[in-house]
Order: sequence, then C-alpha cells, then structure tokens
Amino acid sequence: MSLLLLLWALLGVALQQSGATGVGDGGITHIPSAAYLQARCPSRCGDAKFFYPFGTSPGCFRRGFGLTCDNTTAPPSLFWGNTDTRILSTDPTDRNFIYASITFNITMVPGTNAYHRSWKSPADGFYINSDTKLYVVGCGVEVQLFDNDTNMTIGSCKTICIGDKRNMEKELAVVGHCNGLGCCIIDLPDYIRGFEFTLTQIDEQTAHSESLPVSVFLSEDYNFNTSGPYSTWMANRGFTSLEAFIMDQPSCESALANKASYACSTNSLCANMPGGGYLCYCNPLSSSGANPYILDGCIEADYNPSPRGYCTRSCGNLPIPFPFGLEDGCSALRKFRLNCTSSNSTIFTDRKGATYLVTNVSVNDGYFVVRNLQNSSRYSDEEMARTNGNSQDREANSFLQDLFDLSQDYDMMIWWGVTNMTCQEATQRNDTYACRSVQSRCQDVTRDGIPLGYRCKCSIGYEGNPYVHDGCKDVNECLLQNSCNGPCKNFPGGYNCTSCSHGKEFDAAKRECVTSVKLLGIAIGISCGLGSIILVLSAIALATKWNRSIQKKIREEYFKKNKGLLLEQLILDKSAADRTKIFSLEELEKATNNFDATRIVGGGGHGTVYKGILSDQRVVAIKKSNIAKQIEIDQFINEVAVLSQIIHRNVVKLFGCCLESEVPLLVYEFISNGTLYNLLHNDENVKGLLPWDDRIRIATEVAGALAYLRAAAIMPIFHRDVKSSNVLLDDNLITKVSDFGASRSVSLDQTHVVTAVQGTFGYLDPEYYHTGKLTGKSDVYSFGVILVELLTRKKPIFDNDQGVKQSLSHYFIEQLQEGALMEIVDSMIVEEANKEEIDDIASLILACLNLKGEERPTMKDVDMRLQFLRTKRLLKCQHFTGSTGGMPPFRLPLNCDSHPQTNLSNHVKFPKEGISGCYSLQQEFVDLASFPR
Repeated sequence: MSLLLLLWALLGVALQQSGATGVGDGGITHIPSAAYLQARCPSRCGDAKFFYPFGTSPGCFRRGFGLTCDNTTAPPSLFWGNTDTRILSTDPTDRNFIYASITFNITMVPGTNAYHRSWKSPADGFYINSDTKLYVVGCGVEVQLFDNDTNMTIGSCKTICIGDKRNMEKELAVVGHCNGLGCCIIDLPDYIRGFEFTLTQIDEQTAHSESLPVSVFLSEDYNFNTSGPYSTWMANRGFTSLEAFIMDQPSCESALANKASYACSTNSLCANMPGGGYLCYCNPLSSSGANPYILDGCIEADYNPSPRGYCTRSCGNLPIPFPFGLEDGCSALRKFRLNCTSSNSTIFTDRKGATYLVTNVSVNDGYFVVRNLQNSSRYSDEEMARTNGNSQDREANSFLQDLFDLSQDYDMMIWWGVTNMTCQEATQRNDTYACRSVQSRCQDVTRDGIPLGYRCKCSIGYEGNPYVHDGCKDVNECLLQNSCNGPCKNFPGGYNCTSCSHGKEFDAAKRECVTSVKLLGIAIGISCGLGSIILVLSAIALATKWNRSIQKKIREEYFKKNKGLLLEQLILDKSAADRTKIFSLEELEKATNNFDATRIVGGGGHGTVYKGILSDQRVVAIKKSNIAKQIEIDQFINEVAVLSQIIHRNVVKLFGCCLESEVPLLVYEFISNGTLYNLLHNDENVKGLLPWDDRIRIATEVAGALAYLRAAAIMPIFHRDVKSSNVLLDDNLITKVSDFGASRSVSLDQTHVVTAVQGTFGYLDPEYYHTGKLTGKSDVYSFGVILVELLTRKKPIFDNDQGVKQSLSHYFIEQLQEGALMEIVDSMIVEEANKEEIDDIASLILACLNLKGEERPTMKDVDMRLQFLRTKRLLKCQHFTGSTGGMPPFRLPLNCDSHPQTNLSNHVKFPKEGISGCYSLQQEFVDLASFPR
C-alpha cells in the first residue's frame, strides 16, 4: 500500500511540473473514505472547488469523473478531463451536479453567412440540466438548434438590432432583458447530452460589409448588465449545471449485483436514471452536504439517549415526552427540539424554516399531529406534490423522511424516525441505541421499499414510551371490551381467554358465563347468513370478472378500429415515443372523474374538451370527439402525427392520446385563459380587455408559430384551419396555436397540395375554396382575417346594421375604399395607437387578404413585419432616440386610377373593379356560412 501511494504521489508531481494536473485512466471503482481523500487528494483548483466523485489526481476520482487543473493560468483553471469545457465548481449540497461554462464566441466575417458549432458531453452519463437555456447575443442573426443524439430540431430564435449594429449596449438598454432585440433564447429539453447549431445572418448587406461579434452560451438564469461596455458584460456570461450519473452499470439492480464496483456507500440510496445508469444520494434523514459516494458519508450525528435532569415535559395541556424536548439537552436530537410559546402553544420548525402548531405527540406509534400550517408559502405546489407522492425524489429534503399524510384540510400527521440507520446497525451501538425500555423493540422505517432509518415501539402487549427506561408498561387486556368472549386472565405482555362450559354463553355486560337457550338457533342463522353472503359475493366476483373481460375485449377492438397500431408506428417513426404517450381509458376516466359534466371547459359541433388531472398532478385538456366517423378518426391520427413532431412555445403541446374508447381522445396541455375568439367577442362590453400592445404581441406570436410550421419544422405543415378560436391564451395571455386535425404535412420541395376543401367560413382562402389547391399562402389569408378581428373586434361573419350576415374581410376592404378605416377600428385601439401604426397593420392585412395567393407575402415575411412593428412601438414607448430605420410596406398589385384614396393613401390605392370582384367571392362565403362545415 505504501509503495502504491508513493507511485501516485510521484505521478502527481510529474503532472504538476508539466503545467496541468489531471488523469485520463486514474479513476477508481471502489468507495474511498473521507480520511483517505482529505490526506491525499486536492479539492481546489484556483477559485474552483470540487468534491469526490470528481477529482484531478489518480485515485482521487470515480472512473469517468476525472478533471484537469491547468496551473499555467493565473489563477489556475479547472477543465473537464482533456476537453476545453471549463468547470466552475461542483455542488456542495448535491454531489451529482457540476457547474460548467459552455460558450461559443463567433466573429461573423464578410463573405461567410453560415457558421456551424456543436458541443457534446465528453463522457457518458453527463446531461445538461433541464432548466438550461441557450442565449444568442448579436445583431441580425438567426440560430437553428438541434439535438446531437437524435438530430431532432430543438428550436430556433433570431435577433434584430435597430440602431448601431456593433453597439449592443444600446440595444439591450431598451428593455434590460433578452427579448429578441440584440438577444434571443431557446429552451433546452430534459436529459440532453449534446447539441449543434447553425448561425446565419439575416441582414445580407451587413454580412458582406462588416465583421460582427456573436456570443452563444448556456445559462440557467442570466441577468444582463448593460452598465458597462459591450465587452464587459459579454465576458460575464452565466453558467449551467451538468448532472452526472454512474454509467459502469445500467441500473441500481445490476450495480448492486456487482458489489466490488458499486458506487453508493452504506446508508445511501440508489436511483435509476431515465437514460440508463444510476446515481447515489443520502436519504432525507441525512444532514446537509452529506456525500453518498464515500464511506459513512450519510451517517448522521449520534443520538443522545440520556436527557439532562429537570426538563419541562409539558406545554399547556400537551405532554412533551422524550425524545422530544423544549430546552437544551432535553431532546435526543436537535431536530426533536420543540418550542413552547407564551400562550402555551407547542411549535415545531422544520429544516426549511416552516413552522407548525403541534396538537398531539405519539412516541410509541412514531408520529405527531400538526395544525394551522405556518409560512406555507415557503413550499411550492410542485414541492408539496413531490413530498406527498414520491419518496425517492432526491429533492424532498425538508424534515426527516418527509412522510406527510394529510388527514384534514389543516391537520396532518408527520411520521418520524430516529436516525438514518437500520435496526441491525443501531443495536450494535449500545451508547446511542434509542430503544431504552426493556419491553421495547426496534422497527425499520421504510416507504415504498426505501429505507429511511429506524424508530422504537413497545413490544406487543405493552404501551408507553420505548425511549426511556421502564417506559413500556403492560396493558391489561382484560379491562378492554370485546377482548375475550369468555373469562379473561391477564399476564405481562398478554392475556388468556377461556371458553364457557357447554350450554352456557358469555355475558359481556356481566363479564361471566350464563346459561344459553338459543345457541343452536343462532349458530344455524349465522351459518345460513354466512353461506348466503358467500354465494352473493361469489356471484358478484364472477360478474365483475366477466364484465372486465368484456370491457377489455371492447377496448382492444376500439384500439384496432381507431388505428392504434398505425399511430404507434407513426410515433416511433418520428422518434417521439419519449414525448407522446398512449394513455389507457382508465387513466383518463380517473383524471376527469368519469368525464363529469363539471369538468367540461369547451366544445362545439365536433367534440368536447374536458379538464383533467393526471396521476402525476399535471393539469391537462382532454379532447373527446362527438361522432366516431372515419374522416374524424383520420383527422385524429393526423393531429397526433403532426403535434408529435412540433416543439414550439406558441404551439399547444401534445402529451398523448387514448384509443380504447369508441371515439379517440387527445391529451394536451391545459391552457387556462380560453380562446382569442372568446376574449374578443364574448366580452365586447367589458373595457380594458386586450390593449393594443397585447394585440400586436398576440398577432406576432401566432405568426411566428405558423411561420415555424411552414419553414422550421422537420416537415413543412399547412395548418388549414387558422382561426381565432384555435388560438388559446394562458394566464399571461401567451398564445398557443391548437387544433391540427385538418393540417397537412408536405415535403420540402412541395409548394402546394390538391385536397378536399376544409376550413371555417369567414377564414377560408377563396382561391383554395374554388381550386382545391392548398398552399402556405392559404394560412396567410386566414391569419389576415384574425388581424382584422384584432383591429376591429368584429366576428368573421357578423350581422351588419341592416341585420344581414356579412363577411368581415369584405367589410374591411369595402370600408377602406370608402376612406372609413378609423370608423371601424376598435375604440380602444383608437385611444392607444397612433394613425401610423393602424395604417401599417391595415397595409399588412391587405397584403394577406389578396385574392391571388401568389401575391400574398409568406408567413415568415408577415412574422418579420409584425416583429418590426412591435419593436418600433416598443422603442417609441421607451423614448428611444436612436435611428429606427424603416421597413417598406408590402406592395400590392393594384391599378392606380383617379378614384379617391383611403386613409392608407400613403401606401395603397383601391380600384373599384378589384373591390367588386372581392365582393362577389366574399358574398358567396356569406351565403354558404349557414351550411355545416
């Protein structure tokens, strides 16, 4: 052993003399002790501090967790193995996390428009934390982000700069955070091991004229500091955390079978990871900062079985038995310390500082009851859900094992243990063993099979306090009613019952045997009754089993009828199995209380939407069709296939579907604020709804989502049913585009498809309606109608002053011809927006509503236009004094003549014949509006 340590020391000296320390193959597979690590292993490199299983010297780190310390820099720098990924530190409270800086500084030079970069985890078992975001800081650039393992698109974002392209400080000073003006963000998915991205310049003129710096980096929470020059805050980027798993075995079960290389120390717990491998953690009884990877790393402070004398053992009317106490030295552990207030109320404070009013303490059964939860805001709903639901969650670290059983709204029982040792381990430590009464026994505390320590309990036939000498007293069972149906004799730890002699029965009131005259009749009656009960129960059991068998067969037939096998294949083919789940009907019935009518949150002619709560506490929306027609089943399959490949913050997220009912069910995220249609048209008399800024933002988000479907998704998608009732709004009025049942996926080289006409009158593209040719410009026309709704707050088909149904798109163009734009604009917009902004939006609407699809702008052009209008208004609101530039309006192919110009005279002229042609086509839509879709 001494020779081995000498060789390790010589190797460490040689590495330090070369300017860097670190080991490629010096990892160990056994569990070291704290004394060994402290004596032989460094734990700091410059300003970076790290803990085992990480290390820089041979024999000081777990295999696969080697770091390198570069001593040639001042101060020394810590890197991951032999890579250029810089490590800032490891987490002192969770040894499975490491903090790293992942940054790309790119100088975009003239003549090069596209740049490709990638990052991959240098070792198996390391994943980027799910709270991480990709930040892009630069002017006029667009980033497409992909998963390195699956090559799936993660997302995209782009930045714009209005003023000086190189002066980023001015751009960020407008809003103070990353919102697309000089900076944009992409959220990373869970458990990603690597990524690659493509960086391109949007402004071709700048790409050929000057060099611009761009910074791309990962961060969990990045706050911009624009008080200094650009180079200062560019250098002070955020950091991200990487979660490390042990990968020498695929699971805890296989790791336990190989004791020689098992990474988890005594008293630590093991958890399987979704992508394979496992990690170790101390159970919630451990103190903060415990290390599950070293010997005795999870052992807690010793238990004190002997309190000092003259301890107060009550607070008001509430007894405070040992091991609990009210003063120093009167409790066995610090966590058992309670407080008695001046009003004689007993207060318990957990490790997070939350306080509870204690109403009862039971040391024999191992629980106490608390009421009137204090400082409940310290716990989030998510944390309480974890605490109540999954004891294996590593973050459930508040008090002891955190076993909370809610008995009432304001009362709960807190079950506790002594220390984080098993009974076998505790009984070997006589000085600190908690069970002091002779008539007591040790009981291991577990939950869901996870060991959480031990507690003491009086032996059977005894009751009292097992934590003090002679605390457990014999129970006289003979004094208890119904203990014996005959004469009773008590003895320490138990009792004996004797039977009455033949012909007599026991009188419980007199507690003696008396003569019986009805025993035979009673016996016969009881026998007949029991026989009848057994027959009835057997019949019920058989009927239940038969019904379940029939229901199972019916659900299997529905699964096949609803093309379940095809849908499973589609999901697998699109590599979406980890995101899209096929639910059972039983799960959804439980989530919606058997589809209770009170759970209905929306619906129409084609189906009903229910609000549901899944077993993992997620709130979801469940879409149930009314009629099981084949065309609707095809639309259902289409909607699942489309949504399973979309990842966008403004597109409703699909969780899965159910195929075991007569009509298929869709399960997607619950959007709490209803639809844009309801907000615009169901509360028209309510003031203050949807200010101008919110309407511009909503339009921009919808346009961005539709542009993503057409240009950035894996397969281009035509929505085919764009309307305001398919635009959902959450609590913050963030938009979510929904209902992809009529959508069509096309190949990248396709510009159109010929298909049966589907859509909603008032939004339907006239060209698509008459020709059956579906293009990306069809969605542009429907989006133009939504813009008119936002501008005028009128329905797409509405009753005019004469009570005649009229198309909103035709009405809008007709009013523009007559120069009455400001008369039809919503009064709130007239108060908040200036005429230039209204003219700009009207110009954009005219471009979208062009009868010729080829002359309409693309959805990406519409998105860019709206972003420009929104940014220009934002700059005005912030009193921005720099040059705002400009963007020319869309040019429409209209004839110029002598007809009077409208309020948009600076942009467009309207020929009479063009308007009349539009009227005839739109009027045909009005006539057809009464027919079913």
